[in-house]
Amino acid sequence: MTQKNETLPLILSLLITCGLIGGGLWLFRDRLFRGGSSNPAQTSSPQPGNAPLDSTALKARQSIGDRLLVPASANANSQAQAQKQRGVEAIAAQNYPQAVTDLQAALQAQPNDPEGLIYLNNARIGAAKAYTLAITAPVDTDVDASLEMLRGIAQAQNEINPKGGISGVPLKVLIVNDGGTPEMARQTASALVDAGDVLGVVGHYASDASLAAGEVYNQSGLVMISPVSTSVKLSNLGRYTFRTVPSDFVAAGALANYLLKELQQQKAAVFFNSQSGYSQSIKSEFDRAMSLGGGQVVSEFDLSASTFSAAESFRQATQQGATVLALMPNSGQLDRALQVVQVNRQQLKMLAGDDVYAPKTLAVGGAAAQGLVVAVPWHILANPQSVFANSSRSLWRASVNWRTAMSYDATAALIAALSRNPTRQGVQQALADPNFSAEGATGTVRFLPSGDRNQSVQLVEIKPGSASGYGYDFVPIQ
Repeated sequence: MTQKNETLPLILSLLITCGLIGGGLWLFRDRLFRGGSSNPAQTSSPQPGNAPLDSTALKARQSIGDRLLVPASANANSQAQAQKQRGVEAIAAQNYPQAVTDLQAALQAQPNDPEGLIYLNNARIGAAKAYTLAITAPVDTDVDASLEMLRGIAQAQNEINPKGGISGVPLKVLIVNDGGTPEMARQTASALVDAGDVLGVVGHYASDASLAAGEVYNQSGLVMISPVSTSVKLSNLGRYTFRTVPSDFVAAGALANYLLKELQQQKAAVFFNSQSGYSQSIKSEFDRAMSLGGGQVVSEFDLSASTFSAAESFRQATQQGATVLALMPNSGQLDRALQVVQVNRQQLKMLAGDDVYAPKTLAVGGAAAQGLVVAVPWHILANPQSVFANSSRSLWRASVNWRTAMSYDATAALIAALSRNPTRQGVQQALADPNFSAEGATGTVRFLPSGDRNQSVQLVEIKPGSASGYGYDFVPIQ
């Protein structure tokens, strides 16, 4: 009898334990069977974009100058950061004269800070009437790219307000950290739609983020102009979606044409990230352009695969007859693409999409990256004496890149649209008008009915140089 009494609780205990284990496996089944990914937008670890945020949390990802969003870099001027913090606190307290004093001092010590310049110009407006534009940037996942975008809108704001603003009304800029993920972009887009004073959006960065946010903007009637997203899926997404950067159709065509006609090669191996909408887009467009031009993509390698090996992929590419390597990663898989560059050691010619245009490529790629050709929308050395090139160098004490120029163009277009009709619907109608035009950093900005901009790309090549500080520079191919 005693043995039976002890056995029954033991069996019940085992059943409960098994149930708990089974429930745990069910709850975590996605993590167990989905597999890993080095794409920041696909990680299973807790991210701001993976769960709905309440209004307070979303508000904390926005700033008109009442909070800092961009983390200080390792080499930031500590005194400038302290002064900037005091300026932000003054704006939060609505002490705008003090904020102007503090932010001016911060910018004197650290002039290459677009966040500080935007907050300074907002502080100069204070509580006066203003037209507000938002810029969405992936501060969580790519600080450098965020700063490049911010410089474009900051420069445009810094130029228009001293001239009297837009028909006498100054321009205010709201900075938004969209996390760099589609879900977070969707949430921040909804928050901007609810903010009735926001009349237009410059952003988003990643194509996946722009596609997710674009659906929200089109449903609610708020214009988005992306300066960076190149996926062909963004074309004809909706009446409120535009972009100042050429699509992957243009960039991929230019790369394929260069490979076939200039390099006189016909066979390429493509390296891409299957988890990135941008990477998939430019790969598909490159495949199509190669086929139409008489070339062939002999092999494709997924950089996001858990089994990916740069050495093994390179070996297979050469065995299959590839004479050119086409690198089409998104920024999240740039490290693996650079592994391919190192393995190649200049044995085969290399081409790349615009996400490879980054300081890391020069720093990590080094001599192995010499000769790599990248398609970008614009390069400052191709138009060294343009008004924008000179004014940007004067303002930022350095040369800017294509992301800054495209963000400037997006802002210039929104400013021109606001001057016609400063309402959300009015902005859309102005941009969609076949007669609309605005003067930007890269020339006249006009939009096709698809929302795209009809503009070519610039091919640049990595060559030895001192401008970047890494011993190599991106140099335009004439």
